[in-house]
Amino acid sequence: MTVINKYDCVLCKDKSCAVAILTPDELKLLTGNCSEVELKRGDTIFKAGSLTTHIVYLKTGLVKESLIGSNKKEQIIQLIKAHSYLGLSSMLGYKTNHYSYKALEDLRVCYIDSTVFKQLVQSNGKFAFEILVSVSRENLNNYHRCVNKSLKQMYGRFADAMLYFSQVIYESNTFDLPITQNDLAALTATTRESITRTFTKFKNEGIIELNGKTITILKMDLLENISKTG
Repeated sequence: MTVINKYDCVLCKDKSCAVAILTPDELKLLTGNCSEVELKRGDTIFKAGSLTTHIVYLKTGLVKESLIGSNKKEQIIQLIKAHSYLGLSSMLGYKTNHYSYKALEDLRVCYIDSTVFKQLVQSNGKFAFEILVSVSRENLNNYHRCVNKSLKQMYGRFADAMLYFSQVIYESNTFDLPITQNDLAALTATTRESITRTFTKFKNEGIIELNGKTITILKMDLLENISKTG
């Protein structure tokens, strides 16, 4: 982990929509209670059960959000792209973080003192509205993914995962899978063996092309139909 000493929220080119609304005095307050940090792939940003002392703003990179289920196995909630906040749901209602966050790529984050962050939420209604929009959108998306995992069969869940990477994370039909097959199993609530078999099936049927970790979706219409029918 590398702390970047020179930092000014006013000059930041990667402000969130919420921070862009803040007044000069509020930006000065934020600058005095915020540290920009460089993290390496595999680094833990914070763990479930840790105190909610900071909110983390993801400036660059990709992060895995997960928790340990009642079966003691990891469950991946979602992957989070740049220009997103980590830990909002926990900070707004709890003293400890409910999720763990791990870097899937080298990334830059800003650790923001949670007391100051709450102060800004309370004093600036427009800032609070943007934060509320972010939390609501994230929770709704996670709810739909959770429902889909519980209702769909393996092929439907796998198709959902491929569409998630293609349409949400990378916005491209070709992408490098950012997680292991074990992680993909945790994301789709199945086993690694099932993931391996499904990769083979989808490849043999010409739905996807697999070259190492690079996946190309060849038949988007068919993949979307598998996702819908479950």
